[in-house]
Amino acid sequence: MDEQPGPAQTAGGGLDRRADLSEFLRTRRARLKPEDVGLPDFGRRRVPGLRREELAQLAGVSVAYYTRLEQGNGRNVSAEVLDAIARALRLSDAEHAHLMHLAKPKQNKKKPVARSQQVRPALRHLLDSIEGVPAYIVGRRSEILAWNRMAAAVFGDWAELPAPERNWARMVFLRPEYRELFVEWDQKASDIVGYLRMDAGCHPDDPRLSALVGELSVKSEDFRRLWAAHNVKEKSYGVKRMRHPLAGDLTLSFETFRLVDDVEQSLITYHAEPGTPSAEALRLLASWGADATRSGTRASAPSE
Repeated sequence: MDEQPGPAQTAGGGLDRRADLSEFLRTRRARLKPEDVGLPDFGRRRVPGLRREELAQLAGVSVAYYTRLEQGNGRNVSAEVLDAIARALRLSDAEHAHLMHLAKPKQNKKKPVARSQQVRPALRHLLDSIEGVPAYIVGRRSEILAWNRMAAAVFGDWAELPAPERNWARMVFLRPEYRELFVEWDQKASDIVGYLRMDAGCHPDDPRLSALVGELSVKSEDFRRLWAAHNVKEKSYGVKRMRHPLAGDLTLSFETFRLVDDVEQSLITYHAEPGTPSAEALRLLASWGADATRSGTRASAPSE
């Protein structure tokens, strides 16, 4: 495997927030063209995107001020200036929130600990009571914390995996069966990295997140490429197409419900449009019970 630079880290093992801020701003600036923001284009550019002085002009700040920010020095920047820069860069809501986390992090008095997340017993009972609908709870670092029988039938029996391996990022990038399961694997992979980037902005000192990013950067070229793009995304809703080894092609809509008492945990549900072949396939999977779980996406040794 070719040597590739890994993610920037601090001396304490966390992710380097200043380096992330610098690269995030640089990559957002690079994706804009002068005509995108109503500026004249005076010919060939050495690098793609807007120049720093053009971005500073759009945001209404000095070039020196913006340059310091893009170099990772956001310590004294105001929320109003960050809002102006977000508008100039045409940031999405998720990107705007990520910029705020990177530039103006919350000050924690206590050193963060890598504690395990706990799912309330009532939520586990709720999952068990949901029949015919794949559902699971995902937490920080893309960790899968709890799931119901239908989720195991569609995605594989996660109970067979060691707890550290019940992680969407590890499964999507390191286990070949998930490349086969998701028809648009590239989009699934991009989404996962976008979620991890949002996590990293909120919790740059999380040692387990830093270790996960480091591991995936070493083992997966696809992950390194997507991580370097600095794209961010919030969990929301959409449609996933899958090719299930037992049920065949599935087109399922998913919804994300963030928990009120713990915003770092979300309930994810999948459902099929009534009357469609996918709805019939889910019905059959539900009727097959344990046989469907055993015949679904199986765990295999991760690729190195």
